[in-house]
Amino acid sequence: MIIRELSVDDLDACLRLAADREWSREERKWLFLLQGGEGYGVVDPEGELVATAILTRYGGRTAAISMVLVASRHGRQGLGGRLMSHVLDRARGATVFLNATETGRPLYERLGFQVASPAAMHLGTFTAKASGASRVASPQDLKAIADLDAEVIGADRSDLLRRFSDFAEQVRVIEDGRTITGYAGMWRNVSNTVIGPVIAADETDARRLIADLASQVDGPVRVEVQSERRELAEWLTGHGVAPGMRTSDMVVGGEPLPGDRSRFFAPVMSALG
Repeated sequence: MIIRELSVDDLDACLRLAADREWSREERKWLFLLQGGEGYGVVDPEGELVATAILTRYGGRTAAISMVLVASRHGRQGLGGRLMSHVLDRARGATVFLNATETGRPLYERLGFQVASPAAMHLGTFTAKASGASRVASPQDLKAIADLDAEVIGADRSDLLRRFSDFAEQVRVIEDGRTITGYAGMWRNVSNTVIGPVIAADETDARRLIADLASQVDGPVRVEVQSERRELAEWLTGHGVAPGMRTSDMVVGGEPLPGDRSRFFAPVMSALG
């Protein structure tokens, strides 16, 4: 068993591994992550991919780990821990975060991760009307969006946001006078539309951004909400987007995540924060 880097050429192998673990065929998501991050995989003696993980760096301070998978026939053989240790070593001391299911959480706890916040994946058909308080973002807004994002996240994600502007179905902004104070996006997944990221000055503006996006969707929308956002969770539930799978946002590295998390309402996707 060897560990090697992955590229977009490994997309089909990643999708086969995901199917082995009964994950959805999230082809666009895998491609987006492989293009913007560092993929690592374990390959067996026959050359078959049997484990994956993707590291996405935000400067030198923080990084996300996602798409951690081990083939079912190699479960409980230490491959997940070996690959995760390799990826953490590659992170070079950054504060690393991830979103864990209950199945994966024990592995991450053994590696030193601690729960930063429980979260829930809200899913359903949004029933409220648009607020009309936001507008569609233009290419000229990208710098202001990236500057706002850096304040809230505490790291420069301008490259991610440039790629996201092409990946997303739509990005919207909300303003206070001439200043952009919040933004949100939505993107198509296999069977639903994900609303995220959502960054706003307060919860009222977060709701407005979500409503202006979700009201356009003909079908189920998905929003990841941390447990401390109880009022936002109740508002989503009251408008048809109810909590489903429970997960945990986890962090390792000795430092809390930087930035101003009071303005962070939903991630780009659970894989990226």
